[in-house]
Amino acid sequence: MNSAANPAWPSLPLAQWQDTYATLHMWTQIVGKTRLALAPMENHWWQVALYVTPRGLTTSAIPYGERTFAVDFDFIDHTLWMRTSDGATRALALAARSVAEFYAEYMAGLRALDLEVALMPSPVEVQTAIPFAEDREHAAYDPDAARRCWQILLQTDRVLKRFRGRFLGKASPVHFFWGSFDLAATRFSGRRAPRHGGGAPNCPDYVMVEAYSHECSSCGFWPGAGAIAEPAFYAYAYPEPAGYADHVVRPPGAYYHREMREFILPYEVVRKASAPDELLLGFAQSTYDAAAEHGRWDRAALDRPQDEWP
Repeated sequence: MNSAANPAWPSLPLAQWQDTYATLHMWTQIVGKTRLALAPMENHWWQVALYVTPRGLTTSAIPYGERTFAVDFDFIDHTLWMRTSDGATRALALAARSVAEFYAEYMAGLRALDLEVALMPSPVEVQTAIPFAEDREHAAYDPDAARRCWQILLQTDRVLKRFRGRFLGKASPVHFFWGSFDLAATRFSGRRAPRHGGGAPNCPDYVMVEAYSHECSSCGFWPGAGAIAEPAFYAYAYPEPAGYADHVVRPPGAYYHREMREFILPYEVVRKASAPDELLLGFAQSTYDAAAEHGRWDRAALDRPQDEWP
């Protein structure tokens, strides 16, 4: 069966949901900054990421004194849930409203749960960082588009978890970074990397210095923007070793983007494939091969034998 007819991998042209995407990006930043404010520091900022669930995205458990709480985006019922370990719950409808309104209602919901949180008041990793309390520009919400985005994240999460199981070295969870609105899985060689130069818009350089403190190879999904005006899977290495850009990767349709310094696989190539899982696994594996071979990683120590791959 051609997966173009498979609802598990739905169509999501960027031009058809850009306004909703921009609004949802800000909403996930607000919720993600709650984790940033309260969760203990972890390497590479892993404590701030969100995670895919059977219904949307979650913060997972956030500590608050002797209590914990979680915030969940539900893209089936289109509700934001705030739940505490002592049984209290608040809900916020996911519907068309400005970022400023969402921010005010969200903060009021936290206070109603006796959660006092001081959030960084502006977004990061975007060219124009409007403070959340003042952002009335982003106010769109198409529930069908939001649901389709989550469906793609759900499928990508499932496949990348299989890929993660092929590696014995240090590897990140499959997690969603709200700063760049992408789902990523990262492998590490075990060696320290040259100091990163920073440069992400409206983001302190120390963020990227911590994120890229060690050599890595990363793969993930992104809905697109700027130089890539379509949803796509991506892969990159830091630092990029000589020869990486010219490495032949799978599948046909994948290419190296010289400006972004990343391998790109358009989402439509995967969506329309007869075996999308295997196509995406081939991209993840071959781009990792490029990083590990040209970067001279200790593959005998780091790679799970192929006959043991999940």
